[in-house]
Amino acid sequence: MGAESPKEECGLFGVWAPGEDVSRLTYFGLFAQQHRGQESAGMAVSDGQHLLVFKELGLVSQVFNEATLRTLQGDLGIGHTRYSTTGSTTWENAQPAFKTDGERSLALGHNGNLVNTAELAERSGRPAAATTDSDLVAGILARRLEAGLWDASLAVLPDLRGAFCFVMMDERSLYAARDPYGLRPLSIGKLPNGYCVASETCALDIVGATFIRDVEPGELIRIDDRGPRSASFAESPRKALCIFEFVYLARADSRIQGTTVHEVRRKLGRRLAVEAPTQADMVIPVPDTGHSAAQGYAEVSGIPYGEGLMKNRYVGRTFIQPSQSLRERGVKLKLNPIPDAIRGKRLVVIDDSIVRGTTTRQIVQALREAGAAEVHTRITCPPIKWPCFYGIDMPTRHELVASDLSVEEIRRFVGADSLGYLSLDGMVAATGAPKDDFCRACFDGEYPIEVPEGAGKFLLEQPARS
Repeated sequence: MGAESPKEECGLFGVWAPGEDVSRLTYFGLFAQQHRGQESAGMAVSDGQHLLVFKELGLVSQVFNEATLRTLQGDLGIGHTRYSTTGSTTWENAQPAFKTDGERSLALGHNGNLVNTAELAERSGRPAAATTDSDLVAGILARRLEAGLWDASLAVLPDLRGAFCFVMMDERSLYAARDPYGLRPLSIGKLPNGYCVASETCALDIVGATFIRDVEPGELIRIDDRGPRSASFAESPRKALCIFEFVYLARADSRIQGTTVHEVRRKLGRRLAVEAPTQADMVIPVPDTGHSAAQGYAEVSGIPYGEGLMKNRYVGRTFIQPSQSLRERGVKLKLNPIPDAIRGKRLVVIDDSIVRGTTTRQIVQALREAGAAEVHTRITCPPIKWPCFYGIDMPTRHELVASDLSVEEIRRFVGADSLGYLSLDGMVAATGAPKDDFCRACFDGEYPIEVPEGAGKFLLEQPARS
């Protein structure tokens, strides 16, 4: 994970596999996607008659244990690991969302962020600030459950605006849906005795599933004992996959659009070496997302690759924050320099992004204190100038350091000897796909889905409310 990158959105997993240990498969599927959200985790399972939901705040390994998994027996299940983008970190907002009309039940997990939540809330007679957009959608679907979840979904999904991937289930079927722009990834895998869906292919790999294909933009899929069925609930105006999945969000071993994230990141680094060269003794990554790109930068520049920063992989999103006095004493929970590796050396430091700039500044300072002679910061994407309204928790525009500072001003703020960003064209070229296949709004301000006033956390230009 980069120094201070935008927070991930959510990880989804769903499985239909009668006779298999469904709760354990779901656990491992979520475990592989822990990087996508560390605030809460939950799963729902069904034995064909009853739907059971268990969710709690914390990491996947903190929420579930052997005893819990033994109670969650069934033939199908869905799971969710959350980072809040709408609604705060409370147990009620943990997912899957569960609804029942007394006779039938549904559970729903959501990755993304709707931009017409207020309008949907008003139309459904709920106060606009009621709860999360995920819970709202689950409530709207529940009111149509008499027709069955398939027909309810085909009626409700066309009204949703924004970024969404859903995994849903009723007592007997697993469902998956992806918004018409395909902003967030969602893949389908085949198990020996069933099927599963996941936000990332690394979750399919961990449970021994074979990747079949991605859920298409605007597609609804149903999986049950009659096999998979598919319907289009909306035309796809264009593809707009979040390009930040390649830069930072996805795990390096996941495959997106037919290529591994590791390979794309290596190309980002190779291009960065051409666009922003420098004289130095060692290229070091900011763990973990910087590794692949730093290798690429080293390959092209001829500067040796090395490790200069250690990351504590067990921090997660700790709920126990250091006290102010401990912070002042420089308690470094996440990253620590290796003085013997960097003393006296001119360093190229490869990171995925700069958001507010404060963490980058701390890293530069820590490297200097550990004896680095020079620190040249290189970023594998362009400056982030615009907030995200589609499910990544980015600060408001006035908190984004690049929204009103030049690259030279940012360099002075973070204290680096030089600062170089990859160009938008360079970043896109590394993916091997055309520019218009991606949402690039946080870099160029071109939002593929119109953002209504009041959507997201704040208005586009409005300063944060206190």
